[in-house]
Amino acid sequence: MNTPKTGTTDAYSMILDAIDGGTYRPGDRLVESELAERFNVSRTPIREALQRLETQSLLAREGRSLIVASLDHNQTAELYVVRGELEGLAARLAARHATAEEVRVLREMVEADDALVDNPTALSRSNRRFHKQVHLASHNRYLVQQLDLVYRSMALMATTSLAAEGRGEIAQAEHARIVERIEARDEEGADAALRAHISVAFVTRLKQEAAKVEGAE
Repeated sequence: MNTPKTGTTDAYSMILDAIDGGTYRPGDRLVESELAERFNVSRTPIREALQRLETQSLLAREGRSLIVASLDHNQTAELYVVRGELEGLAARLAARHATAEEVRVLREMVEADDALVDNPTALSRSNRRFHKQVHLASHNRYLVQQLDLVYRSMALMATTSLAAEGRGEIAQAEHARIVERIEARDEEGADAALRAHISVAFVTRLKQEAAKVEGAE
């Protein structure tokens, strides 16, 4: 028999991980009793965790129900602006502080991910691991914390830009360029390479959203 986990922090982390992992997608309704049963947690910490997630705008009200929030056009644009700034800084600092071992890991990640270009779901997971490794290589804990918050909000996007035709190969080439600049200790080049990578991803996402609107007409 499993011992129920207690504590708002545990409940919060489990719900957040479920949203981040795609178990719950934007628009999905979260029911307190169902969450308590799924995670083997009492309803009080679940309730407190849901309140915390709502405060952070990761959940939204729909009548009396709480649903996983979604991002509108302006929110998405704002998020990409912040992401570009922070990720560019992370790459700049990584070029300054990354150890030889961290650079090797980044390079090996890119090489391994080349096999995933035709699998957007798997590539998306690996893409996040790659970016997280760049963040860690910056050796700045406060920057890493802020980027973690940005990536939580990224989970509110229903699709990945890597699903666009040809985007996987392009993203991999961009990743290789970022690692090249980090390894060369080119701070400005690493910053520019990662900012450009985020910019292309945003353009790709805008095109995806435009195609949805066109297809609905």
